[in-house]
Amino acid sequence: MALAGAATPANAADVTLTPPTHLFNGNRHCATDAEQPSYQGAREGLLVEGVPGVTDTTGSPRVSVRYQVWPVADPSKNTTVTRDYASPGYEAPATLPASALADGQSYAWQAQTVAGAAVSDWSTPCYVTIDNSKPANAPSITSSNYESEAWNEGGEPVEFTLGANGADDIEGFEFSWQQTLPVIGTSIGDYGIPQPVDPYADTEHFKRANTLGGSTTLSLVPPAGSGLMTLWVRSLDRAYNGSGIARYDFRVKSTGPTISPAVPEPEFGQPTEFTLRPDPGLQAKSPVVSYSVKTLGGQDDRTFDVTARPDGTATVELALDGLYSENLQVSSRSANGWVSDTAWWGTSFDTTPGVSSVTYPENGSGGGIDVPGTFTFTPRVKDVVSYTYTFNNGDPEVTVPAGADHTASIDWSPATDGWHDLTVYATTRSGLELAPYDYFFTVN
Repeated sequence: MALAGAATPANAADVTLTPPTHLFNGNRHCATDAEQPSYQGAREGLLVEGVPGVTDTTGSPRVSVRYQVWPVADPSKNTTVTRDYASPGYEAPATLPASALADGQSYAWQAQTVAGAAVSDWSTPCYVTIDNSKPANAPSITSSNYESEAWNEGGEPVEFTLGANGADDIEGFEFSWQQTLPVIGTSIGDYGIPQPVDPYADTEHFKRANTLGGSTTLSLVPPAGSGLMTLWVRSLDRAYNGSGIARYDFRVKSTGPTISPAVPEPEFGQPTEFTLRPDPGLQAKSPVVSYSVKTLGGQDDRTFDVTARPDGTATVELALDGLYSENLQVSSRSANGWVSDTAWWGTSFDTTPGVSSVTYPENGSGGGIDVPGTFTFTPRVKDVVSYTYTFNNGDPEVTVPAGADHTASIDWSPATDGWHDLTVYATTRSGLELAPYDYFFTVN
C-alpha cells in the first residue's frame, strides 16, 4: 500500500468512475448517520476500505481510492490518504493515521475513486467516534440462587446479574465458563469484503446491557459435574474494548445418579439389567429425561443415551466382557438442560484359565528331565471351546480343543531342568480370546 498520489493509467479516458461502495471502517459497516456513529479503537490508526467504482472500462484500468477524514467539529482540518494500485471490484484498504484521530472525538470520512486526472464524486460520509480507552472497571456479578464461595444444591440454572460497576459507556457483557473468553473477529468474504456479525447474536457468550452503562441478567446451566464452578465476565464498550475480567466462584453438590445391577456380581459376558435412578433433589427441581451411558474396559466400548421414564428412572441391559474389568459412567440430563456429574460403577473379572498339574505343581518343583507331566486347563467363564498354550514364551503356540465340560489336558516332558513358565489363554465360542495366565514351576 502506498499513501501517495495516484498513478496515471494509459487508458484513463476510457474509464467511467463512480464513488467507492462497500465502505467499512475497522471491519465494521460504515455508519452514515452522524447521530449514530460507529465506535472504533484507533491506537494504531483506523483501517478504512471501499470497492472502487469503475464502469465502462476497456482493458485493465489502474485506479486508486482516496480517503479523506476530518473532525466533525472542524471540517477544515482534513487528512487524506490514498490506496494506489487498487483492483476494480475488490476492497482497497488504507489506514487513517492515529495522529489524525484523537481519543473521544467524532470524525467523518469519505472516499472517491481516482484514475489519473479523473476522479469520481465523494461517497456519502461515514461517521466514527474514536474510543481507545478500556472500561474503567471490571463488571459486578451477583447471583440470586447460587451463593458465592458456598456449596449449593444443583439442578436449576444459575441466575446472574451483571452490572457495569460504575462504567457509564458499557454496551454489553462477554461471559464464559472458560477463563479464555472468545475473541471478537470478522471473516473476510469474496473480493475482500468484510462479513461483520453482531457479537451479541452469540447468546452463548454475549448479552447487551439493558441501557448504556446498565446491567443485564443471565440464566445459565453450568458445565456438567459438581464442585467448583467459575463464570468469567468482562464488560464491553461500544468499540468492543474489554474491561478487566471479573469472576464468580460457587460450588455445586453432587447430583449424580445411582447405578444398580440386577445381581450384585454380574457374570462375564452374560446380559445383566442395570437400573438408573436420578438424584432425588435433582428430580424434584426438574425431571430427568435421559441418561448418557459410557462403557469402559469392554471389547466394544461405546457411549449411548437411554430415555428415562416419567419417574426419572431407566433400565439398560448390558453384557459386560472386559477381560480384567469393566466400568460404567452415567450422567443424567434434566428437562431444564441440567447435566449431572458422572456416577461410576465397576466390576472385575478373572477370565484366565485355571491350570493344575500333579507332577509339576505351581510355584513348586517336581518331575525331572524327560519326565512327562499332565497339565489340566479349566475355565473360569462360560462357553470356552479351546485353549492356547506355550512353554517358556519361546515355543510355538499350540491350540487344543476343550471337551464337553469345557476343560482340556495336555502332556509335556521337559528337556531341561530348572525354572519353567507355561502361558495359557482360553477362547470362547464367539472367538473372544480371554486373559492369559502364567503358570510357574521348577523341574528337578
